[in-house]
Amino acid sequence: QVQVVESGGGLVQPGGSLRLSCAASGIRSSIYAMAWYRQAPGKQRELVAQIISGSIITYADSVKGRFTISSDNDKNTVFLQMNSLKPEDTAVYYCHAKLTTSTTYWGQGTQVTVSS
Repeated sequence: QVQVVESGGGLVQPGGSLRLSCAASGIRSSIYAMAWYRQAPGKQRELVAQIISGSIITYADSVKGRFTISSDNDKNTVFLQMNSLKPEDTAVYYCHAKLTTSTTYWGQGTQVTVSS
């Protein structure tokens, strides 16, 4: 059974840092891309950062220069280092694993709250 599990969320003050982790288990084929999305209250889920084929990295403009995505392909794990956090980064962060266009998996989400 495939499981995608996030960890590392929490409450942090503006300007602080958090590191999110995501582990995908039970996957028997290679993963094409892993990504982090987020959804703030009343807003649509948006792509934050992704790694495609283990090396192609993209970021949302709102997080460029502050967030860094990395992965351990052997362990199907992806990380999101978040620095210089702002209140507008507050959201539930979701991990997403894409094997093919039609085979994707979501984690349950982890809450990140940036507040003083």
